[in-house]
Amino acid sequence: MTADGLKGLTEDGKKELTEDSKRELAAVIKWDEAGLVPAVVQDAQSKEVLMLAYMNEQSLNLSIESGTTWFWSRSRNELWNKGATSGHTQRIVSMAYDCDGDTLLVHVQQAGPACHTGKYSCFHHAIEVAGSAKHDASALNTAVEDNTNNGRFDALADLERVIAERYAERPQGSYTSYLFDKGLDKILKKIGEEASETIIAAKNNDNDELRSEASDLIFHLMVLLRERGLPIDALMSELKSRYGKPTTNKLR
Repeated sequence: MTADGLKGLTEDGKKELTEDSKRELAAVIKWDEAGLVPAVVQDAQSKEVLMLAYMNEQSLNLSIESGTTWFWSRSRNELWNKGATSGHTQRIVSMAYDCDGDTLLVHVQQAGPACHTGKYSCFHHAIEVAGSAKHDASALNTAVEDNTNNGRFDALADLERVIAERYAERPQGSYTSYLFDKGLDKILKKIGEEASETIIAAKNNDNDELRSEASDLIFHLMVLLRERGLPIDALMSELKSRYGKPTTNKLR
């Protein structure tokens, strides 16, 4: 079974594996001495790595068939369905194995925090490395002038990650948490307000005001995308698909 085949088994939710497909999949995975394979779990929307766990053949099959993550607990020596007790479930968007067949990558839609500590990601203990940027909310306050394609939109990626953290953790006193707690109608109302203020700023020929209001509008749009489970990547793909296509504008 190819990596594309494994992905296809999970895209449409629950799947019933045949005995032949189970054997084929088990044959391409390189299980360790204990019959386990590490599974890296990644947020399908923000791309943040959420956790590392282990699957055996049974939990892998259960994950594919149920559309939610199942793992093998090495400490409790038993199967566990992520979020069955806490409610912080992981709906599988896609799965793949690496070039050596010894690691799985699981893209999920995470409900609530992934970490038992209440953090969005289990990887929340940063290690400072020489020359690396600090990846936390304060990084958004640091403007980096970079006109290359590699760093031009880094702020959007950082903002998407922080919004994902607020969505999962809901810290008190956070405006983003407040929006999520109030729900879709509140978010939509704010987008309408910010869109109007952006229009006014443009009509006033005030670029400083326009920059501020347009930033507010983008922020609230990104909150909406997280609320609806739509990643920025989907927008980028949509825009790319339109490039070079003839317009339907009759004034063209």
